[in-house]
Amino acid sequence: MHAQGANFLLIGGTMLKHVIFMLILLGMTAPAIAIESGDVAPAWDATDFSGDALSFPQMIAGKPTVLIFWATWCGYCKAFMPHLAGIQEDYGADKVNIVAINAREKGEGDPAAYIEGLGFSLTAVTDGDAIADDYGIRFIPGLMIVGTDGDIAWVRGWTDLPAGQTVAELWDKQVREQLDRLLMEM
Repeated sequence: MHAQGANFLLIGGTMLKHVIFMLILLGMTAPAIAIESGDVAPAWDATDFSGDALSFPQMIAGKPTVLIFWATWCGYCKAFMPHLAGIQEDYGADKVNIVAINAREKGEGDPAAYIEGLGFSLTAVTDGDAIADDYGIRFIPGLMIVGTDGDIAWVRGWTDLPAGQTVAELWDKQVREQLDRLLMEM
């Protein structure tokens, strides 16, 4: 009986070592913790849907920048995009940047056609999964504002509202409040 217990401990100890090793390995490869207000926005280089190179934060050019991580399958994104058009129209491209980063696309839609169909001008990044990873984006849409200093000024909070007009209006209001605050500080 005692020998069987010792064998169990050896086997259990070996298994415990393997479990600890796997936990450490998973911790090293797990995505970064999501960024928060006040954090420095991670820099990135990417390509837009026309094939032009983009570099962030250089593209901020002294303007608050709305970042939206979106996908063609995202109902929340579809509801909010027309509000981004209104924000762009009301604030103007000379005062505010809007950057739409296509991420977590599941191959179900045509992101280039989607952007073209929006009917307003914005900077649109293709294949933004690595950028989303750097920002800790786990859910689409990711929505935030980067201030003129390159720091994250605002990150949308969690909501249990269903996709549609109500949540889009909420985010529109929140984005406008933050842009107004940032523009007044300039």
